[in-house]
Amino acid sequence: MRDDITGDLVAGLTVGVMLIPQGMAYALLAGLPPIYGLYASLVPLLVYALFGSSRHLAVGPVAMVSLLVAAGVGPLSGGDAGTFVELSIVLALMVGIIQFVLGLARFGFITNFLSHPVLTGFTSAAALIIGFSQLKHLLGIDIERSSHVHEIVLSAAASIGGTHLATLLVGVGSILVILGLKRWNKTFPGALVVVVLGTTLVWYFGASATGIKIVGTVPGGLPSFYVPSFDLEMIQALIPVAMTIALVSFMESIAVAKVYATKHRYKIDPNRELIGLGLANILGSVFQSFPTTGGFSRTAVNEQAGARTKIAAVISAAVIAVTLLFLTSLFYNLPKTVLAAIIMVAVFGLMDYKEMKFLWRVDRRDFFLMSGTFLATVGLGIEEGILLGVVMSLVIVIYQSSRPHVAFLGRLPGTNTYRNIARNRDAIPDEGICILRMDSTIYFANAQYFSEVVQSCSGRGENIKAIIIDAYPVNGIDSTGIHALTDAIRVFQDQEIEVYFAGVKGPVMDVFRRSEIEAMIGPDRFFLEIYQASKAASDNFPVQKDG
Repeated sequence: MRDDITGDLVAGLTVGVMLIPQGMAYALLAGLPPIYGLYASLVPLLVYALFGSSRHLAVGPVAMVSLLVAAGVGPLSGGDAGTFVELSIVLALMVGIIQFVLGLARFGFITNFLSHPVLTGFTSAAALIIGFSQLKHLLGIDIERSSHVHEIVLSAAASIGGTHLATLLVGVGSILVILGLKRWNKTFPGALVVVVLGTTLVWYFGASATGIKIVGTVPGGLPSFYVPSFDLEMIQALIPVAMTIALVSFMESIAVAKVYATKHRYKIDPNRELIGLGLANILGSVFQSFPTTGGFSRTAVNEQAGARTKIAAVISAAVIAVTLLFLTSLFYNLPKTVLAAIIMVAVFGLMDYKEMKFLWRVDRRDFFLMSGTFLATVGLGIEEGILLGVVMSLVIVIYQSSRPHVAFLGRLPGTNTYRNIARNRDAIPDEGICILRMDSTIYFANAQYFSEVVQSCSGRGENIKAIIIDAYPVNGIDSTGIHALTDAIRVFQDQEIEVYFAGVKGPVMDVFRRSEIEAMIGPDRFFLEIYQASKAASDNFPVQKDG
């Protein structure tokens, strides 16, 4: 118990200190005043601690969601700062409602529709976009807001001559300090160090003297209760980005939560996670928060610093509350280039080069799926990229489902064991018999393919007199599959080729009886093992012997 309290205290303080500069940086990335980053780090963190299922997940602003907020809200705000804030808060409410409803409806399985290659491609592309979007703060130049890398790069190149040297030096120096401290100790709050150093530097020399752009006045006090005004037209406009954030943020959150749940041997409930994150966003929105979720880096620090229970999250929230009440004036001279440095270091770590190499080596199809999502996100935009990635995933699933693995089997010498003749050179086909196995449930998507493969048996030898279907991998068959199988059997009967089954499972056999397939070929044509079916088939027709 004492170890738990000590670990939670250290972790809570560490993450709370980390959240201060990170939250302000991610608010800036979202296009909001930095104070909203602190608001988003308070109430959602507490609410998730009450309702979520992870003991280690640290909820708050994250880079990817902040970028989605900027990309989704920016075009709708008309350049008005007040409208931008209002829309961002409404967006948090909508995201929360979507997640909460999905959780109540037990839709946690939706994580299956965002495959790992899609997430890798999307995350890597988003990291690239986020990183380049901070060039304006790092260089001290004006760059038009965009979610397309090529537009950001072209705009930066056109304005590169106006780079503010002092801003660039402070920004690059901050990046080097954070990376150096991270290499020395991953849990050390490097972001806070550069915030202190950068703020002290500007305070000492003066913002006007250095020409470095600063955060300026940061309002003090806890966030007040606030109900944003919205209308049907606004909701309709925000639905696409709200759905995107709801799904992407849930995926990001549950992915990291599962890592540490596995490490510490407890379970994560996807539906409870949806409810916890949904309530965090709903209640966060009425206290002026923009959309939040569980973050990779903060959760890693939380666990490494010794967090054992959700008390760590409560302590982190207390640190934020103290900061809001008493310390916001200290951030007046905080350089925006320092916040840009914090963001860039955080997001470029999300580019998963190792996973790219792994996919290229192990599964080229998944590699191209990842690459397609990456290119779509970079070239078309954030929402379009993730949508196209999901569509490509579903197309691949449908294609794979429609053409499942099929094996033609032969007997291993001296045994009653049958194996795929394409993978086992010793496997010898039984004379006059074609034996095949399809490793899938037979249903409307693959029924035609199944029928074609079965009928191709008659062309695999000159004297094929019997066909044996190894049905052991078949867990179910629908009406379309039954029709396809019936048609194939009739074709074989016309050719005087007998059909046998081996290893048919009970539920499938029930369907065969109800559909009269059993009666069509005879109940004596069904066997438990392939060798039994092969012997029965051989006994039913004369086999020409050599000599």
